[in-house]
Amino acid sequence: MTGRIRVLLVDDQPLVRRGLSLILSPDPSLTVVGEAGDGEQAVAAALRLLPDVVVMDIRMPVLDGVGATERLARELPGCRVLALSTFDMDEYVVAALRAGAHGFLPKDVSPEELGSAIRTVHAGEAVVAPRLLTRLISTYVRAPAAPASASPAAVRCGELTPREVDVWRLIATGLDNAAIALALEISQSTVKNYITSIFGKLDVRDRAQAVIAAYESGLVTARTGQGDQAGRNSG
Repeated sequence: MTGRIRVLLVDDQPLVRRGLSLILSPDPSLTVVGEAGDGEQAVAAALRLLPDVVVMDIRMPVLDGVGATERLARELPGCRVLALSTFDMDEYVVAALRAGAHGFLPKDVSPEELGSAIRTVHAGEAVVAPRLLTRLISTYVRAPAAPASASPAAVRCGELTPREVDVWRLIATGLDNAAIALALEISQSTVKNYITSIFGKLDVRDRAQAVIAAYESGLVTARTGQGDQAGRNSG
């Protein structure tokens, strides 16, 4: 990596932006190049300043973080978005990742975790706080109950081999590579090869997006029962 990573901070609260700037300023690998108070300002600032990473609040006036992320993914694809929110409910995680964010973290992360996440998404990898990915899986997916529908994800999954579908299903139910290898009686290196192929065929970046694609395709079933909805409403 040459030079500092250029960071744009987006939050509707000036005090939060100031705090994030103070947190990041001692890190020699990062430089804050600008701030914005809503999604519209964020897009305009990003197009002007060309940051490497945008640290994006989700809930903001005028244009929220999800809408701003969608626009940045379309208009400035080289810029990576790290979503950061006090409200770490599962539907926000899904919306941000679907919009094109490369990561989602709660605002209670440590300064070291935030700096590390910025460097990770800048390197092209994805970051989702483990507790959020675990809740995403447990809240949104369960065992498969119906064949895949004709959604875009379902159409893409038609390119997968039967064994790749098996691996994808196990990813969506929360198993790591070691557990998948044990379940299918194959090596972990073979699992990694399958996962690389699956991500390419599904056009997803990481496990989080693979989970989302799995329930969108019907490979696993989204929980829509009243009890689940009530649980989310009370969160």
